Amino acid sequence: MARILRGEIRWADLNPVRGREQARFRPILILSHDVFNMRSGTVIAMAITSQPQRAGFPLTLELDEAGLPKRSWVKISQIRTLSIERVGKRIGTATPEQLDQVIEGLDEIIGS
Repeated sequence: MARILRGEIRWADLNPVRGREQARFRPILILSHDVFNMRSGTVIAMAITSQPQRAGFPLTLELDEAGLPKRSWVKISQIRTLSIERVGKRIGTATPEQLDQVIEGLDEIIGS
C-alpha cells in the first residue's frame, strides 16, 4: 500500500461497529502524522459523511474543495484508531486550513 499521509481523505471499512459509531465503507480523514502511520500499522482518523448535519462546529465541519464527489462533513466527534488494513484508496486531501479547524474542533470537544 502507498504511504498514508496526514490530511488525506481515503476510503475505509469501519465495520464492525457498536452503538452510534459510523459504519460501512466510507471516507475518512487521516489525522495522525506520517511517521506514526508508517511505523504503527494504524492510523488515527475521523469519519466523513455526505448526510447533511444538524450539529455545527465543533462537532462537524463541512469539507469543501477536498476532492470529494458529494457535499461532505467530517464528524469531529467520530475519531478512531484503525488498522491500515482497513484503509483503502485515496480520494482527496483536506486543505491545511481544514485540518487546523478539525484539530481545533477536537480540542474544543476534549479540552486542553
